[in-house]
Amino acid sequence: MYGDRMSQIALLPTEKAFPRAVAKRQAILDAAKRAFVRDGVGGASIDAIAVDAGVSRQTVYNQIGDKDQLFVAVVEDVTARSSASLMQVLQSFPDRPDDIDQALTNFAEGLLGRCMCDIDGRALASLMQREAHRWPHLFTAWKEYGPGKDWPVIAAVFAKLGYDGYLEIDDASLAARHFMALINADLPKDEGLCTRPSEAAVQKAAKAGVGTFLRAFGKR
Repeated sequence: MYGDRMSQIALLPTEKAFPRAVAKRQAILDAAKRAFVRDGVGGASIDAIAVDAGVSRQTVYNQIGDKDQLFVAVVEDVTARSSASLMQVLQSFPDRPDDIDQALTNFAEGLLGRCMCDIDGRALASLMQREAHRWPHLFTAWKEYGPGKDWPVIAAVFAKLGYDGYLEIDDASLAARHFMALINADLPKDEGLCTRPSEAAVQKAAKAGVGTFLRAFGKR
């Protein structure tokens, strides 16, 4: 069901051809994102979203659809932005690093600073953790189109590092999950979802996480 909806969402006019329609749709998505994070899925109102976006209620339905479709569209929008940032970080990773410790630390800082500490993504993740039991079908869509979407791409980095002899790993996907958990472990957790960690905090978390990771997976 959601695959069909996502296909419909993807069939959008280009920004060059219909700039007003694209801008209007983005305004709706931004307003919906704020409403979902602030009020929860059940408490979010299409009418309030329309007012915040500066459009009519009917425009919300015409552009995207009902509240369920709107939530899936918000997840897809946030994920697309995060994925674009991830691709830029991946492209900066050296093909044959001279210093694996430094290469992974730089990689971790890029992931933390541009992807994992993305305010929109963190807020949506927190929302779904709070409300997954009430909205299981939306939680399924979030898992499918949200945080799990980029795992194969990240795991491929570690698969190559293992193949090239930089790491000792049997399961690249498992190694990637350990890496992501470790670099996230020392980030400040008490600054709120809408506060981006400082550069110093990101650097400290990246260095500590990579150090622990290499003690477990580095070449002996």
